[in-house]
Amino acid sequence: MVQTKKIALYAVIVFVLYTIITSPARAADLVQIGFEGISSAARSVGDFMTELVN
Repeated sequence: MVQTKKIALYAVIVFVLYTIITSPARAADLVQIGFEGISSAARSVGDFMTELVN
């Protein structure tokens, strides 16, 4: 099982590096979308906690 996880991790790393090298603009867009999603989720949790306290 551990061997499978290592192989999967290496495959993901190789895919990410391949994507960055072959299409840096698309990779930058994907990273930006990811950070916007995380930011939106954090903002929503903050709003929820604020409303919960009020």
